[in-house]
Amino acid sequence: MKHLVILGAGTAGTIMVNKLAPVLDSDEWQITIVDQHETHYYQPGLLFIPFGIYTKKDVIKPKRDFFPTGVEVVFSGIELIEPGKNQVQLSDGKVLPYDYLIIATGSRINPGETEGLQGDGWHRNIFDFYTIEGACGLAHFLKYWEGGRMVLNIVEMPIKCPVAPLEFVFLADWWFTEQGIRDKVEIEFVTPLPGAFTKPRASKLFGDFLDKKNIKLTPDFSTGSVDAENNKIISWDEREVPYDLLVTIPTNMGDELIARSGLGDELNFIPTDKHTLQSKAHENIFVIGDATDLPSSKAGSVAHFQADILFENLLSAMEGRPLRAKYDGHANCYIESGFGKGILIDFNYDTEPLPGKFPLPGIGPFSLLEETKMNHYGKMMFRWMYWNLLLKGSELPIESQMLMAGKRV
Repeated sequence: MKHLVILGAGTAGTIMVNKLAPVLDSDEWQITIVDQHETHYYQPGLLFIPFGIYTKKDVIKPKRDFFPTGVEVVFSGIELIEPGKNQVQLSDGKVLPYDYLIIATGSRINPGETEGLQGDGWHRNIFDFYTIEGACGLAHFLKYWEGGRMVLNIVEMPIKCPVAPLEFVFLADWWFTEQGIRDKVEIEFVTPLPGAFTKPRASKLFGDFLDKKNIKLTPDFSTGSVDAENNKIISWDEREVPYDLLVTIPTNMGDELIARSGLGDELNFIPTDKHTLQSKAHENIFVIGDATDLPSSKAGSVAHFQADILFENLLSAMEGRPLRAKYDGHANCYIESGFGKGILIDFNYDTEPLPGKFPLPGIGPFSLLEETKMNHYGKMMFRWMYWNLLLKGSELPIESQMLMAGKRV
């Protein structure tokens, strides 16, 4: 019996186990998926909790609901990956041998990397929305807040879902307007990037939106510390930004397991071939989703597109064939802009977001780099698609390779 082990049962790991279980011969292959948590979070939904659009119940389901039959499921911490021995040590001492290993351990916020961030202000007037605790705590805070200076700060890149901070301030502008206190709230978007986003054309568009919504943009701000006592963030070059409410996107890092195993970079992301998704150090290890060090977005759509490529390449590797499938960095993101509208961007390693129609050229129904109601509906429909199609590895009507059809250069 040969062994395929998948570490991590988030978006990427769950998609992969559902794609592989039906095609691998159960008499020849034992598939084991390992995760320390039994609850699955719909991470794009965390953004909506602070504004009362979703509740906690809307974004959580048991992970067991999404595993196919015949797969060994292990809920346990993972102590160590030992590539030299082709085995994984679990926290309870159990050892899992593998012939092939898929690492899908994701990324998480690490506020402890920034001096003062987890001090007296943490979850008092400093909140994240990348965890269920942070999102729910922020929802409670906003319910009773009467206004002041709200600062959203991205500590450093890369982060999960790079558009989410922009969505947050756009939704905050809408929500404070709905509450009748927008004139009592100053919103400032503080980022280490030179503009509002990583890609120049989209960065200009989003910068214009920030300006239109009276949201101050402070670029090139590298956060060094937080002075929670005096309510201010301080950059490494000693610039200061005061706040009454700080919404933080802390340093994002890969799992500590990766550091213990000696497989990652300084942020615990794994050096990965950006086209084949094979580990650069070990031929029988593949990496997917947020766990990689790829220069692509850390987002659910990326995990979905990568899964198609990894599926083909893993089967090729198992059969001793060349790895011919190539991931092109494709990312596709719906961005809530507030007031029942949204924006859609579609890009890859080499092509920045362009205007046009998506997914059908000239028809849509979604518009790229435009603010429309239909794009908002696309965002809201995605939760159903996520739970019912995406996690189950179903084929979706979007190619894993980015298409130029329908785009205007």
